[in-house]
This record gives sequence, C-alpha cells and structure tokens, in this order.
Amino acid sequence: MSIEVGSKLQGKVTGITNFGAFVELPEGSTGLVHISEVADNYVKDINDHLKVGDQVEVKVINVEKDGKIGLSIKKAVDRPERPARPERSERPYSQRPRGGGRGNDNRNARPENFESKMAKFLKDSEDRLSSLKRNTESKRGGRGARRG
Repeated sequence: MSIEVGSKLQGKVTGITNFGAFVELPEGSTGLVHISEVADNYVKDINDHLKVGDQVEVKVINVEKDGKIGLSIKKAVDRPERPARPERSERPYSQRPRGGGRGNDNRNARPENFESKMAKFLKDSEDRLSSLKRNTESKRGGRGARRG
C-alpha cells in the first residue's frame, strides 16, 4: 500500500518537537504533523495534545519529491458539514429598506453623496481640532498667557 495524498492511516507518535510531531506510518515511513494540524483550536504546547507512543489517525496532506510526508490529525477527523447559509433577500440592494431600524424615519430623504459627507467630516474635524488647540495652549501658557 503506497502513501497517497488524501488517504487516512493509523500511526504511532515517535517524536515530538516544538513545531510538530513525527508519526511512524505503516511500511515504516515517517511523516510530520505540523503543530497547526494537531487540533482545530490554537495549540500553544503540543505536549498538551500528544505523547510519544500515542496511536493517532492521520490524513496525508502532501508528499514531497524528496520523500517528506505532511500529515494532519485535525483533517483526519470526520466532521459534519457546515450548515448552509440562510437565503439572502431576493430584493436587489438598491431596493432594500434603509436605516436598519435605528430610528431613521426620514426614508424619503436622498442619500448623502461623498462630497457632502466629506464636507461634514472636515467641518467636525476642524471644530474638534480648534477646541483641542485652545485647551492645549492655555495649559502650556501660550498666546500671552500669564507666567508666574
């Protein structure tokens, strides 16, 4: 039986490093399970998940030309398929109600264009900046403030 990408095999953990675990496969070949392929969640320390001598089921994810075999434990586990996404609204985006229920009763108002939004932003920004400058300069003693 040759080792092919996609096949599931039983193996024995023969060594553990900080980046993964070496697994002995049937026919005596050895592959590497990278630390990112051990579990679905984040694995900080591989020793929390595997020990030397453990029997594991692995899936072959790649076989390099130089003979290196990439394995995965998390892909070997059969999981149920993800539920389908709920259907989206049939109405085109331009015909969907605006406001999202956030108290916007002015539904017939024209949407703001980019220029008006930018002008409003610049005005608010200038107001904030001038207020900030006034407060900062009075604390620093600038603009003829009394120094004692």
